[in-house]
Amino acid sequence: MVFSSQIFFFYFLPLTLAVYYGLPRRGRHLALTLLSYVFYGWANPLFVVLLLTSTLINYVCGLKIAGERLFVGQAPEVQESGGAGLRRKKVWLAISVCTSLSMLGFFKYFNFAMENYNLLIQWFGLSHLKWEAVIRVTLPLGISFYTFHLLSYTIDVYRGQAKVLRNIIDFACYISLFSQLVAGPIIRFREIADQMANRTHTAEKFARGVAFVSLGLAKKVLLANPCGKIADVVFDAGSRGVLDAWYGLTAYAFQIYFDFSAYSDMAIGLGLMLGFVFPKNFDSPYLSQSITEFWRRWHISLSNWLRDYLYVPLGGNRKGVLRTYINLAIVMLLGGLWDGGCWNFVIWGGIHGGMLVLERAQGKNAFYRRMPGPFRIAMTFFIVLIAWVFFRTPDLPAALGYLGSLLGLAGVQAGAGLLGGILYQPYYWVTFTLAAVIVWGCPQTWDWTRAIPLWKTVPIALALLVSLAVLMTQAYNPFIYFIF
Repeated sequence: MVFSSQIFFFYFLPLTLAVYYGLPRRGRHLALTLLSYVFYGWANPLFVVLLLTSTLINYVCGLKIAGERLFVGQAPEVQESGGAGLRRKKVWLAISVCTSLSMLGFFKYFNFAMENYNLLIQWFGLSHLKWEAVIRVTLPLGISFYTFHLLSYTIDVYRGQAKVLRNIIDFACYISLFSQLVAGPIIRFREIADQMANRTHTAEKFARGVAFVSLGLAKKVLLANPCGKIADVVFDAGSRGVLDAWYGLTAYAFQIYFDFSAYSDMAIGLGLMLGFVFPKNFDSPYLSQSITEFWRRWHISLSNWLRDYLYVPLGGNRKGVLRTYINLAIVMLLGGLWDGGCWNFVIWGGIHGGMLVLERAQGKNAFYRRMPGPFRIAMTFFIVLIAWVFFRTPDLPAALGYLGSLLGLAGVQAGAGLLGGILYQPYYWVTFTLAAVIVWGCPQTWDWTRAIPLWKTVPIALALLVSLAVLMTQAYNPFIYFIF
């Protein structure tokens, strides 16, 4: 099930709110967990089995790391002192990390690994050793996100930064909560631990949640989808001109931003409606004046997760300049691979990692830091655009072909001119222009909804009504990051 669907807005969400607020506090987490399993398993009930298995394994690991009893009435754990206790914690943390990453690795990278193995074998002239898979592994929705939730829990408990959850229902609710299960934001356990035990429900919080959901749906349906149509036409074309190539690439940059930030807005809003306060996940990233700043503004929850659970454990910037550069590159390469099993994602991560290293090496002497602010923004956006080519195209030849179109180096077939009849229709051109105005000239949903006076309710209500009207005319309407 997706947020941008009729069944979610007209059936699932009203039912969830009615059940949640109709139950006493003690029964709400159980209800949310069961409803979240329905939400997650709507497309494929088998996904729930994997989610539940991962939840149970990490619940047990968390208890063991903390030295807690597994069952009520069981004799207390013998508390080892010194090295023995630390070894026990490390063993159970290793079980948690290895199990979670193994599941993620199998489902997300098995097909990728087999394809590369077969290519390598063929390159060495050993085609008889090729491995022919009978079936293709299906990627479960949201596995990248809930795996990071699971890992943040056991790692935080191991570090002593969060208390273990004794109640399995509370833990299952944290992992499966439908508002952020499939595509984030990545909510680290310590950010929500206190709210799992006690949170407030106010009219102001609920109203802000409705605003987030309304504006998020408008971003998705009224901006991301039309920009996505432009991008699809251009990227799927066999040939395109220079202007069309830049138009389509910029449209894709708008699409992925509005699509992903829309999901984050709706997730934050749904959380508010249920009493949860989730952190900001986007902060006008295309206003960044460097790639370093871009990663402080884009998918903030992922950036923070990678910093705290990967970059810092690797040594961060504490082991010398060269090691710092290596750590930055490793983190971004793995961040690219996290997005999917494809070499293009690794290249995308490599571009960003290379720029982070370059900016850190140059410090305040970076060549574009001497430019006026608008030029720095334009330079950063240009770099981000070039990287998006690799993110959007299916393989390296397609990416290189598109880069050739951007530079005017690719041959343009006679029929390429027909693209203009689709791309430059008033509807698409107006939407593209509106997207640009909002990207560079409007405040973030997070900031704009801090206070909601009466006059703001009009555009919020209008955005919701128009979005729902458009949604009624559309079929399946998934978010981009559902496939990651």
